[in-house]
Amino acid sequence: MNPSITPTPGANAVRQAVARDAKRLTRLVRSSRAYEGPYAAMVAGYRVGPDYIEAHRVFVAVDTDDPAGGVLGFYSLVLAPPELDLLFVADGSQRRGIGRLLVEHMKSEARAAGLDRVRVVSHPPAEEFYRSVGALLTGTVSANPPAVAWDRPELEFLIP
Repeated sequence: MNPSITPTPGANAVRQAVARDAKRLTRLVRSSRAYEGPYAAMVAGYRVGPDYIEAHRVFVAVDTDDPAGGVLGFYSLVLAPPELDLLFVADGSQRRGIGRLLVEHMKSEARAAGLDRVRVVSHPPAEEFYRSVGALLTGTVSANPPAVAWDRPELEFLIP
């Protein structure tokens, strides 16, 4: 990992997820305040299973000062077609650079895989974050009820 992207040197790191992380990642998704109210139904039954972790490039940000290896956030990069499928930061860890750390790591992984761009279909409240870390708005994905009852911004990261 490139130390220049670590928000607080020595305290946070990114590592590849393993099957035993599945329950923690599922809890992180289901408990996210970003999915309260009208968005709650989308994640109510969501599961990040060991099979998902094995099939995709899933990475977690951890607090290295925490002996329990507390998960601060995670992302999932799908290679074909290239898409940032999931990116979540624990509610108590937001606004500490964890999201930026994960995005920079994702870009590095995408570059290493030979990708030149990565698509993101964003949760509407997260659009501003994605734009702040360099994603470009490319369009809108229409609602698909009953699973997703709202339009979502479509963005793209260009990978130099």
